Amino acid sequence: MELSLKRPICFFDLEATGTSVTQDRIVEISILKVFPNGNKESKTWLVNPGMQMSDEVIAIHGISNEKVANEPGFKELAHRVLDMIKDSDLAGYNSNRYDIPLLAEEFLRAGIDFEMGKRVAIDVQNIFHKMEQRTLSAAYKFYCEKELINAHSAEADTMATYEILKSQLDRYEDLENDMPSLAEFSNRFRAADFAGFIIFNDDDVECFSFGKYKNQAVAEVLQKDPGYYGWIQNADFPLYTKKVLTAIKLKKRLQ
Repeated sequence: MELSLKRPICFFDLEATGTSVTQDRIVEISILKVFPNGNKESKTWLVNPGMQMSDEVIAIHGISNEKVANEPGFKELAHRVLDMIKDSDLAGYNSNRYDIPLLAEEFLRAGIDFEMGKRVAIDVQNIFHKMEQRTLSAAYKFYCEKELINAHSAEADTMATYEILKSQLDRYEDLENDMPSLAEFSNRFRAADFAGFIIFNDDDVECFSFGKYKNQAVAEVLQKDPGYYGWIQNADFPLYTKKVLTAIKLKKRLQ
């Protein structure tokens, strides 16, 4: 089933120096942009992360330190990446918990204030896990009846994710071919930040999702325990999480 699109959607995948959103860096990014008229545009960039990768990480995605040594850093590529995705919804595999937070972190480090704005994000992995409980390679075989060659290549993973979502729409009649509906279905929770440290409750109030103040309203916590704000700002949280926290604090002060 082809996607019913009202605006472009960008399927993307990142390969990185590791799995930490705050500490690791992108080494490859691949984007497949699908337009409402069915046209497609794709682009893959290798990225110099400015740090050395371990042998264990290299063994996973096959991108060596030597391969990216002469490639541009993300800061040099940031505006080209943003130009490709700025008018689009986003989709990926485990993208809500990893790829989008990492991409947002890289944009902020490059001095670009990346926002989701009115776009939606569809996590194909979450749809898969809700329906079948498998991995990306197994999902590709299950839905598309194909073997995923070059798994952990950003381009191969991106193309596979796009094909999987179309096959999921064919398989599950109760999945609506509508990007906002798919985004809602594929989200585990509604996050105020990308990483899910601050989430919205049923009353649309921002709450902490972790620690001693879990499920408590952020604004109320900051009022009764001002030091908690400073602790988060100085701890190893994503830059975007810190940005959202500051915005909530300033909003409360202006009320």
